[in-house]
Amino acid sequence: MRDLHQKKQRPAPQNRLKKTPKPRKPINYRSILRKTAKVAGGTALVALVGFGGNELYRMVSRTTFLRLERIEVSNLKKLSRQDVISLAGVKEGDAMLGLRLRSIGEQIAKNPWIAQVKVRRYFPDTLTIEVAEREPVAVVNMGYLYYLDDKGELFKPLTEGDRLDYPVLTGITEDDLAKDPAGSKETLKTTLDLIAQFKARTDLKLDDVSEIHFDKGFGFTIFTAAGGVPIRLGNGGFGEKLDRLARIYRDLQPQMSALEYIDLDYSDKIIVKKA
Repeated sequence: MRDLHQKKQRPAPQNRLKKTPKPRKPINYRSILRKTAKVAGGTALVALVGFGGNELYRMVSRTTFLRLERIEVSNLKKLSRQDVISLAGVKEGDAMLGLRLRSIGEQIAKNPWIAQVKVRRYFPDTLTIEVAEREPVAVVNMGYLYYLDDKGELFKPLTEGDRLDYPVLTGITEDDLAKDPAGSKETLKTTLDLIAQFKARTDLKLDDVSEIHFDKGFGFTIFTAAGGVPIRLGNGGFGEKLDRLARIYRDLQPQMSALEYIDLDYSDKIIVKKA
């Protein structure tokens, strides 16, 4: 029998269309090299300028006409001119351009007597140093003795040779400063107010006071230079209290050795206690 089964013939594959590749742009090596050369040239120029500037600075700083020839120091009371120059670390002949003004000022300010310092350079050959010194107004006894300045700052422990002819403040300790710095600062400022009250008067003098004592409970008490008599002032109102004391102070002076204390911490009276 004839095999009637016929195999299906597969369709012939169709040809696929291929995309036409895009033409590649030629690389412009000349442009790239030109840009690279510009960058390299700019970098080299910056380096050259920096190097040249540094060399120029060194050359100029070594020239004779830019040497330090004159050091001017403001008027001083506690320190000497040579003290300040030694602190500054400069000398005649130093290169003017090599002076580091901020560093010089910081070195001078390390001295406790210095409150403020200004350092200026004037070409071709001058350096000026303006110094504001601290002015002690009292000595604070906290186990060690410290100077108190007119801003209420403790600035220097006393050493051999320091003057002691200032009122002495007692009653404040280093422990107080550590635990209650704000309260201690306020006490020191109040002490300055009390000292200022005496300095402004002619009937009562600061020389009449040997010690100013502070107590957190009772306030301020001053001790007379003659006889060491305590005069209780309390807290505040010092001007009015001293006015009342001044009215009887001359009469009391011959009796100071016989007095135990004077109490002014009242609004309208004085208590004089005899020993």
